[in-house]
Amino acid sequence: MTRRGLLAPALGALAAACSPLAVLNTLGPRDRGVSRLARDLSYGDDPRQKFDLYGPAWREGEPLSPVVVFFYGGGWDSGSRNLYGWAAQALAAKGFLVALPDYRIVPEVVFPAFVEDAAAATAAVAHVVGRYGGDPARLGVAGHSAGAHLAMMITLDRRYMAGVGQPSLIKAAAGLAGPYEFLPFDVPASINAFGRAPDPTLTQPVTFVRADAPPLWLGHGTADTVVHDDDTIILNDRMRAVGGRSEAKLYPGLSHADMIATFSPLFRKKAPVLDDLAAFFHRELG
Repeated sequence: MTRRGLLAPALGALAAACSPLAVLNTLGPRDRGVSRLARDLSYGDDPRQKFDLYGPAWREGEPLSPVVVFFYGGGWDSGSRNLYGWAAQALAAKGFLVALPDYRIVPEVVFPAFVEDAAAATAAVAHVVGRYGGDPARLGVAGHSAGAHLAMMITLDRRYMAGVGQPSLIKAAAGLAGPYEFLPFDVPASINAFGRAPDPTLTQPVTFVRADAPPLWLGHGTADTVVHDDDTIILNDRMRAVGGRSEAKLYPGLSHADMIATFSPLFRKKAPVLDDLAAFFHRELG
C-alpha cells in the first residue's frame, strides 16, 4: 500500500481529532497578562467572516507588538474561534498580538473559498491591529492541521494575498501538523473540500514552493496518524531545494492533537512546541 493509501483513512478524522481540544477552552488554565481585546470584528458579510484579537492591554504611545494570525484546524468542515481562545491566549502571552479568525467551511463552501477567507481575514487584521497595539508591518500567519494548510496556501501562492491588495503583508509563516501534499483526494474530507477543483495541484501548498517566499517553520509529531509527518518533510525539502527559507522540527511521540494541546499550560511540559514557534516568529518578525 502507498503512503497515501495508509494516510487516507486518517485524513477523514481531521475534524474529530481537533474537537476534544475545545474542552481546554472552558476547563483548562489560561496564561495570565493577556486577554481577548476585541471580538466579532468583521472581514466580510458572512456570519463566519469574523475574528477576535488577543493580547496585553495597550495604551497609545507604548511599543507595538508583532502580529500573528492563527487558523485553527477541523478538516475544512468544522471548527470555531470560540473553542480556541486558550490557544490564541497562550501565543499572545509569548509577546504577540494574536488574531483568531473563523472562516467559511464545507458544505457551505468548497475550495478555494476558505483559502480566500484566510487571505481576507489576514488583510483585515492588518487594517485594525494598530489601534490594539499590533504592528501590521511585522505580521505572520500560523495554523494547526487544516489551518496550517490555509496559512501555507496564502503564504506560498501569491494570488491570494495579491487578491486582497496585500501581496507583501505576510513576513513569516508557521504550520503545525499540516497537510501540504495530499493527492489524490480519496477520503470524504478531501473529496468534499477539494474534489471540484479543476486543477487539483493548485490545492496543494507544495505546488507553490519558491525561493522568495517568506520564511517557514514547520512542526510535526512523529506519532501523528491523522496527517503523517511526511507532509512536513516534503514541504520543507522542496522549499529548501528551490532555495527557500524553511525549517522543520519533528517532535518524537507527539500525536496530531498533541501539537496544539501543548499550547496549554496543562500539557506544555510534554514538548516545547509553543516556545519553538514563538522563537521563530520573534526572530523573523523582530
